[in-house]
Amino acid sequence: MKIDIYSGINELSQSAASLFIEVAQKAIADRGRFLVALSGGSTPMKLYERLAGNKLDWTSVHFFWGDERCVPADDPGNSYGQTKQVLFDKIGDTNIHRINSDLAPDSAATDYTRTLKAFSEPPLDFPRFDLVLLGMGDDGHTASLFPGSPVEVDSPALAVTANYQDRPANRVTLTQTVFNQAREIWFLVAGANKAETLQKVLKGEFQPKVFPAQRIKPVNGNLVWMIDEEAASLL
Repeated sequence: MKIDIYSGINELSQSAASLFIEVAQKAIADRGRFLVALSGGSTPMKLYERLAGNKLDWTSVHFFWGDERCVPADDPGNSYGQTKQVLFDKIGDTNIHRINSDLAPDSAATDYTRTLKAFSEPPLDFPRFDLVLLGMGDDGHTASLFPGSPVEVDSPALAVTANYQDRPANRVTLTQTVFNQAREIWFLVAGANKAETLQKVLKGEFQPKVFPAQRIKPVNGNLVWMIDEEAASLL
């Protein structure tokens, strides 16, 4: 595990964008394609804005999502819709494999499992991602793996319908079964409100049911935490 600390979200995003292009170019050169699982939320959107201005063989890039809200694509809470505005509308032809958020969570999870299987690398039933981007909530959740959710899972995608923060989640998430097979996993974490939880996740007791971000432990890949000074203030 590697921890990189940046002065703020702008420096973090610029560095992540440069590294993203490097990793993508190497994957395309080595394997002919670059498979990336994106994260939603405000922090990665800063990264996507910077990627839009980079020259890359975007036709060899395959975009997936670590999780998604089951709302229409034009809903402000839809991660695909957010990314489309800041990235996809600006880079031309690419390969987008979005979670079908028009379906109910159970159906969307089943549908996305089929999508993943089409890119599987045996003996896996899902792709070995070249890069997974993740965030961390101030409660320690990542993707839509929330505190109290089952730790032992073997399916690649799950419907998330239990109440979260007093409201129905209605989401689909990939699981650590998929994330932990990735070649690169990057957490992008910014803000003082994350500092206390980040300290517990990185330096505290291993409590994966309480802090789902601790479930992310790559089997044969690199784990990098890219965090700003505010989030790192208690480390």
